Amino acid sequence: MEQPKGVDWTVIILTCQYKDSVEVFQRELEIRQKREQIPTRTLLLAVEDPEVRVGSGGATLNALLVAAEHLSARAGFTVVTSDVLHSAWILILHMGRDFPFDDCGRAFTCLPVENPQAPVEAVVCNLDCLLDIMSHRLGPGSPPGVWVCSTDMLLSVPPTPGISWDGFRGTRVIALPGSTAYARNHGVYLTDSQGFVLDIYYQGTEAEIQRCAGPDGRVPLVSGLVFFSVETAEHLLATHVSPPLDACTYMGLDSGARPVQLSLFFDILLCMARNVRREDFLVGRPPEMGQGDADVAGYLHGARAELWRELRDQPLTVAYVPDGSYNYMTNSASEFLHILTFPGAPGAQVVHSQVEEWQLLGAGSSVVSCLLEGPVQLGPGSVLQHCHLRGPIHIGTGCFVSGLDVAQSEALHGLELHDLVLQGHHVQLHGARSRAFTLVGRLDSWERQGTGTYLNMSWSQFFQKTGIRDWDLWDPDMPPMERCLLSARLFPVLHPSRALGPQDMLWMLDPQEDGNKALRAWRASWRLSWEQLQPCLDRAATLASRRDLFFRQALHKARHVLEARQDLSLRPLIQAAVREGCPGPLMATLDQVAAGVGDPGVAARALACVADVLGCMAEGQGGLRSGPAANPEWVRPFSYLECGDLARGVAALAEERDKWLSRPALLVRAARHYEGAGQILIRQAVMSAQHFVSSVPVELPAPGQWVVAECPARVDFSGGWSDTPPLAYELGGAVLGLAVRVNGRRPIGARARRIPEPELWLAVGPQQDKMATKIVCGSLDDLQDYCQPHAPGTSSILAGAALAALQRAAGRAMGTEALIHAVLHLEQVLTTGGGWQDQVGGLMPGIKVGRSRAQLPLKVEVEEVTVPVGFVQKLNDHLLLVYTGKTRLARNLLQDVLRSWYARLPAVVQNAHNLVRHAEECAEAFRQGSLPLLGQCLTSYWEQKKLMAPGCEPLAVRRMMDVLAPHVHGQSLAGAGGGGFLYLLTKEPRQKEALEAVLAKTEGLGNYSIHLVEVDTQGLSLRLLGTETSA
Repeated sequence: MEQPKGVDWTVIILTCQYKDSVEVFQRELEIRQKREQIPTRTLLLAVEDPEVRVGSGGATLNALLVAAEHLSARAGFTVVTSDVLHSAWILILHMGRDFPFDDCGRAFTCLPVENPQAPVEAVVCNLDCLLDIMSHRLGPGSPPGVWVCSTDMLLSVPPTPGISWDGFRGTRVIALPGSTAYARNHGVYLTDSQGFVLDIYYQGTEAEIQRCAGPDGRVPLVSGLVFFSVETAEHLLATHVSPPLDACTYMGLDSGARPVQLSLFFDILLCMARNVRREDFLVGRPPEMGQGDADVAGYLHGARAELWRELRDQPLTVAYVPDGSYNYMTNSASEFLHILTFPGAPGAQVVHSQVEEWQLLGAGSSVVSCLLEGPVQLGPGSVLQHCHLRGPIHIGTGCFVSGLDVAQSEALHGLELHDLVLQGHHVQLHGARSRAFTLVGRLDSWERQGTGTYLNMSWSQFFQKTGIRDWDLWDPDMPPMERCLLSARLFPVLHPSRALGPQDMLWMLDPQEDGNKALRAWRASWRLSWEQLQPCLDRAATLASRRDLFFRQALHKARHVLEARQDLSLRPLIQAAVREGCPGPLMATLDQVAAGVGDPGVAARALACVADVLGCMAEGQGGLRSGPAANPEWVRPFSYLECGDLARGVAALAEERDKWLSRPALLVRAARHYEGAGQILIRQAVMSAQHFVSSVPVELPAPGQWVVAECPARVDFSGGWSDTPPLAYELGGAVLGLAVRVNGRRPIGARARRIPEPELWLAVGPQQDKMATKIVCGSLDDLQDYCQPHAPGTSSILAGAALAALQRAAGRAMGTEALIHAVLHLEQVLTTGGGWQDQVGGLMPGIKVGRSRAQLPLKVEVEEVTVPVGFVQKLNDHLLLVYTGKTRLARNLLQDVLRSWYARLPAVVQNAHNLVRHAEECAEAFRQGSLPLLGQCLTSYWEQKKLMAPGCEPLAVRRMMDVLAPHVHGQSLAGAGGGGFLYLLTKEPRQKEALEAVLAKTEGLGNYSIHLVEVDTQGLSLRLLGTETSA
């Protein structure tokens, strides 16, 4: 399904609180632009918050200033001007605060979902979901302005949320529904009947929350989404030069202003709410400012006064999306596990991961971007992310494990984890990169208030169990109220004599009687608290490690998909490898599969995937993918393949490939040669059809006596393309075809005779007595240049006629089914390729279904379709053939179809299955003798052909079909399409003259002609004529 057109963003800004993260997150935005998630022209900016505690309002104002500054410079201005906002769609995404379950924050928390429509394969982060919602659901239809979106929540929004922008001005907040119980810990909007916001409550009283409730009892939650019109954005931008609000921006701080903390919702938006009075607003305090910040209350008073002056007259309305949902990502491990798992699900949710023993994954658990080797058991409701583990490992219920590599697997052997959060971190200490590991309990609280717990037990129980003392964790002068999990120096980051591992934390679960060895090692390590650890986290190394693991599992996936012959497309994975700069390892894996699998079908698909990699590397430059593949430099690898030596052939291909990687034109030509190599393997697979070729001796004709073979043409009614190798033996094919006479004649034939000279005379022409081309071959060397023929459609029937005539002239006779397989073999020797439907359609009489099974050797079986008495004559009266005047180019169409099939594009795979199924349905329509049903079959069949081979319908043909549509039950181009003959099933009988009159009135159709057609009940015929002495 095609993605609806999204917002063409002018600027996307991602705000972040750490200076050393700006470059990292800038790259992440650019990667998403390469993946086509963001328009190519969009300006991308990762922007550091001016101060760590500037608040969501301050971060918004600073981001708006940076966007306006960049757009002003791009427009040629030397100062910031708000005029640039009038034609801009700006999206500001706020990273927010630290998140205990992902070192890169809530925005980059990975979710257990996949996007099968994505052109580039990638793990889906919360940021990706929010980008999609903003670009394709909430953003479309909005006027120029500024969208602000937090990234600290999970959103669900219907495809058409029903937001009207007619007559809009001011600011609009997007609200999603929640229960009154949920609202007690969150913000809610109080609105009037016209949608104007009257007030905003945070952790409101029961009475306040009830005032906000709608008829269904649900309340409109503050959902982290705001849209500022250009007018309001200009007013907001104007405050960046006014003290104390100037301190919210980098310009103010660079000028020495004192930082001020500002809330987007409870400072900037609240002043626009209709029921809020000025005096209450000026003395109020946003929830983001704790009680300990009373000394800055006067400073905030001045900031709020400036906001009131600038923004009070701007209307604030709400757009309520009743079918959406909102979940704030809290610091509760239990809530986090709940949103990442699937309670009640029968199995595990496994995405972008390779798992050897699926049966060990508990119901409702989730695995994201992992490689699990051997027995790795995961309990119900637990989550694994970004781990490469080697069993035996037992992770029980209620666990979150992330960031462990295979080197740390041994630390988990022999343990059974329950209700724990175990994470591996990349850290940078004074410029040196290393690993650290943290362990906390699922039930532990990250809040500063209260006594708290660690590893799901009280601190006193923890001290008693482990021998750790409070002075190990906190300085003696730290007040007891500040002694909590956040400030406890629990986590080793450096050991004096060895690398750290999970065992440096896991020993606390079950301290051994080892003379306190583990405790002494823990005490000897340099340790940090959680708060101290956050600024040391190396987010660049974290994301690089995740990307490396993703591609490691992706290589396993590619190998498995090919070797298991799965109908799964590797094209998105190929795009990911090329766009993110690692096509080499993927091509090496594909080489290994092709060389080692011992199956020419699998090897051919692997080589086609290499061709896809090379084509993607060319980035749309270097020419068309279809083209010649006979450069002398590639002869040596091709010769190995021709001899059946796959291993040496693949190695020689790779050796030659390395010389063709320097520029797009060479990459495209190399891709063509890889497809040519695949054709060699297809040829070898199809040539297995010779198992079903046999002949018997018959009386030898006299020298000079002509053997004449005559055949009808064929019309395919359903199933075409499924007969084309490799579909014919990988999917299995079924084609319903008719043998037909055109204008009362059987138009295809051949004749042969023995001559006394040891020569081969070849003659080709429109009729037996009008041979236009004559060739004399005196030796076998004259036949060595047969490798560039062009043989779509009818030539397969001609090949059958020629073979039959030659066999009979040589004193041999071959049954029609054997002849069908002989033609398949012959066309592979000629390198023309092609399927079996043409010879089945033209050599076998009447109406029939040809079928081939998904197996080798390739065998075609034909079943006659029995129709009601008199139906053949009725069909003859309603069937017409129209030459469209367009010559078709089937060879390129064939290459395109094979490329799409080998890529296993989902639409093509589904369409191929439909072709086979509809062929059987079409046979049933013939058995019923129903012209309307057959017309529906033809119409569906043409749509299937167009899906299989885009570009097979020239504009002139479309015009002709549109003109004829009112007069027919159905119509389709014969064979591959692209031109040639159009066949019609007319509503009324004997319509040749009537339709000629219709077409005569239509302009721009070219040199067309209409022909009578009737079902042929004879098929291939052979007869002997008298002797002649000349050709």
